[in-house]
Amino acid sequence: MMRDSKMRKPGKFPKGPSTMRAEVLAVLLASEDMTGMESIFEHRKTGLSTMIRALMRKYGWPIERRDFPTNTFDGRAAWASVYCLPQEVIDAALDTGGRDWLDGMKAARDTRARRAMHR
Repeated sequence: MMRDSKMRKPGKFPKGPSTMRAEVLAVLLASEDMTGMESIFEHRKTGLSTMIRALMRKYGWPIERRDFPTNTFDGRAAWASVYCLPQEVIDAALDTGGRDWLDGMKAARDTRARRAMHR
């Protein structure tokens, strides 16, 4: 697949720091890969592929997907997907407001954690 420079630009940042979309994007901006088996979705009805699709379509992030063979817990063979952002997109995003956005995400996460401890 041929990629042009337009596809390599960072997308928009989700506004709500406590949304699943924001959490997924924060992981991807940290240069970490995600698979559909990530614990963040373990007890949720919404899957990672739904969040990825929203980040790509609504927010314009050029997220890459790679499929790989794996085994299920009962021994059957299956395919899984891993999602990531190209490093040049991560670098551009961090240089254009991404660091501040991530700092805001961390502050909101810390605030939620403190509130949960006081309950």
